[in-house]
Amino acid sequence: MSLDEATKTQIQQDITEHRVLLYMKGTPESPQCGFSAKVVEILNGQGIAFGSKDILADENLRQGIKEFSNWPTIPQLYINGKFVGGCDIITELAGSGELKKLLEQPQAT
Repeated sequence: MSLDEATKTQIQQDITEHRVLLYMKGTPESPQCGFSAKVVEILNGQGIAFGSKDILADENLRQGIKEFSNWPTIPQLYINGKFVGGCDIITELAGSGELKKLLEQPQAT
């Protein structure tokens, strides 16, 4: 399945509208995988407000986000319109303090 134009446009709009956006399995209140739960825990633990999209609710989004980011796994975190990474990368960034530094950068327009 390739990334269709409507899905690409929706993803671009979503990451533009949210300073911090997490594509995940499930919702922040009810994550459907351990990796998504871990990233939600990190963001909440650092007091970072974020939007989320449940990729399980939309098959086009589920495949499309992987092609959009050229990253094969979920969750995927975007900050200021840029792809940051998945669970392992977010865990590392949080541990080193780099995650907070990313949030201090001005939002791209």
